[in-house]
Amino acid sequence: MRQPSVIARRVAAASVSLVVAAGAVACGPEDNDAKSAGGDSTPHRGGTLTVLNSNPQQDFDPARLYTSGGGNVPSLVFRTLTTRNRENGEAGAKVVPDLATDTGRPNKDATVWTYTLKEGLKYEDGSPITTADIKYGIERSFAPELSGGAPYLRDWLVGAADYQGPYKDKKGLAAIETPDARTIVFHLNKPEGEFPYLATQTQFTPVPKAKDTGTKYEQHPVSSGPYKVVTNENDGERLVLERNTHWSASTDAERKAYPDKVDVRSGLDSSVINQRLSASQGADAAAVTTDTNLGPAELAKVSGDKELAARVGTGHFGYTNYIAFNPKIKPFDNAKVRQAISYAIDRSSVVNAAGGSALAEPATTFLPNQKSFGHTEYDHFPAGDAGDAAKAKELLKEAGYAKGLTVTLTHSNAKDFETSPEIATAVQDALKKAGITVELQGLEENDYSDKIHSVKTEPGFFLAHWGADWPSGGPFLAPIFDGRQIVRDGANFNTGLLDDKSVNTEIDAINKLTDLDAAAKRWGALDAKIGEQALTVPLFHPVYKRLYGKDIKNVVISDWTGVLDISQVAVK
Repeated sequence: MRQPSVIARRVAAASVSLVVAAGAVACGPEDNDAKSAGGDSTPHRGGTLTVLNSNPQQDFDPARLYTSGGGNVPSLVFRTLTTRNRENGEAGAKVVPDLATDTGRPNKDATVWTYTLKEGLKYEDGSPITTADIKYGIERSFAPELSGGAPYLRDWLVGAADYQGPYKDKKGLAAIETPDARTIVFHLNKPEGEFPYLATQTQFTPVPKAKDTGTKYEQHPVSSGPYKVVTNENDGERLVLERNTHWSASTDAERKAYPDKVDVRSGLDSSVINQRLSASQGADAAAVTTDTNLGPAELAKVSGDKELAARVGTGHFGYTNYIAFNPKIKPFDNAKVRQAISYAIDRSSVVNAAGGSALAEPATTFLPNQKSFGHTEYDHFPAGDAGDAAKAKELLKEAGYAKGLTVTLTHSNAKDFETSPEIATAVQDALKKAGITVELQGLEENDYSDKIHSVKTEPGFFLAHWGADWPSGGPFLAPIFDGRQIVRDGANFNTGLLDDKSVNTEIDAINKLTDLDAAAKRWGALDAKIGEQALTVPLFHPVYKRLYGKDIKNVVISDWTGVLDISQVAVK
């Protein structure tokens, strides 16, 4: 589970990596043929792809990365049992085989998952990839000195809760069996129909034990993908990748690997990145970014230039910005007060505060409006685009606040157009029309995060957001609404402190399903059921707009990541 402001901005990924981070019905680049300005639009092998990023690719060790679908830059070096489908839009939200021959074979109740490796898999040194290496790669991700990855394996694998990794416990995890070099079997504590999604994360990368250098492994991790690391400077600020000559496209249907070299340069100001991509001079003509969006002002300028507008990739990632209530604090313990606020919200003004309709889409459902999440359209408190102040006042009167009330809205001071002052002010203005006076409490990012994620300090009314670890309703609804995931003495994300037996039971029932389409429909129905309680007010889903250089070809943007997939890009 992850809070997107912390992680999805790096998948996103999000991880997924990010950040992955750490987010429409259809998504993809505006020009899905990805033709560059003039010349041959056909992608060719060769050349150097430059990646211009704000955030360094830190901790370039598969154990430490928190990714979705294998990440973007990491996915060039690290292959996993499964991965994301590298296609535009909705098709890209599917999980597909990577090192494995299929997406996994479950037993009857999805507590045991078996995988078989493809034949002919090799590392960068030509040695064979085995299931023992995958088992070891997973086990080392439990070592405290290599922490940072997703927590699911510790929760899901039998007997893994207190495991400290192979450096301290050489016996390893009995929950992972490798009966032969191509077969690996996972034993889980409970049914998990979405295990194939988890198997896309970099913890499932094979690591040869003899080549493991512990915390120094990130300097030269052994490649199983189409590229190998030849330079890693300043903890991922500069990464240079060159071809892994032992990678074979015949075993990898997902990565195109067109460029001969990938040069990742990070630590750049976002405005500088967009200026360089816009100018597309020299090496920047064959450049992309995996973490920098166009802001409202930049987008307005780009939209007025036909050539630049043709070089903007548009995508959607599973991500929701919302108002959160703590129903343990008055007056938010009164459902009619929460409903009144739901009616009073002016989503058009919130969308404008988030950068306009090109960068944000209004939301009335908690789940993102994409099929893979099981999105089911509902609006339990219909108020149109501008809100319904009259209905809100009526509900306030029924709640005992005929003369209105005064509340405090906590938000972040970060300029992120998500939980920042612009959004808070839009909420404040809308609620004023309904007789609700909103006093704003702006906090610095770290203070804000600490306050809203602690059961002891969580305010009654605050801005929040959430991004999915993979494109499904499970990692979206469970962390926020499963009562068993309330954390009393640590980072808590169940903001409404909901512990509803019927909700918990339905989450367990859906988790047993290995038919992911059937599961998606159930997640959508559960979202609609939870929404009736008005524990959140969905505000908007972000839209990602990113420039790419004029010589970039074969732009693919899936609903899994919402951003350009560099494994598909060609520069010639």
